[in-house]
Amino acid sequence: MHVPTNRFVVVELKSGKFRPEHLGQLNFYVAAVNDLVRFPGMAPSVGILVCGSKHEPTVRYALDGSSQPVAVSSYTYDSLPPEERAALPSPEAITAALEQGTVTDSDTL
Repeated sequence: MHVPTNRFVVVELKSGKFRPEHLGQLNFYVAAVNDLVRFPGMAPSVGILVCGSKHEPTVRYALDGSSQPVAVSSYTYDSLPPEERAALPSPEAITAALEQGTVTDSDTL
């Protein structure tokens, strides 16, 4: 279901464990979208950081100093429903593409 909003949502995906510096990078992106892309009258942009794992106290401390509206969530490939997992490239294909610095049409991300 799509819920229309009057704001941009900036999503950043990190493959590893959450690190506080990831939040600084996301804050930068949200600030840039607000300054360069957001239209007058729109609500401020929101940032969502999705990472492989997170340590709740570390996330809480990092968010405490955040100047932008952001959230942190974690994911695991294995917890995806089978249909979604089948539609995505394998973790090995993603890793190989990242190591080579290229992604082919057959490795759609």
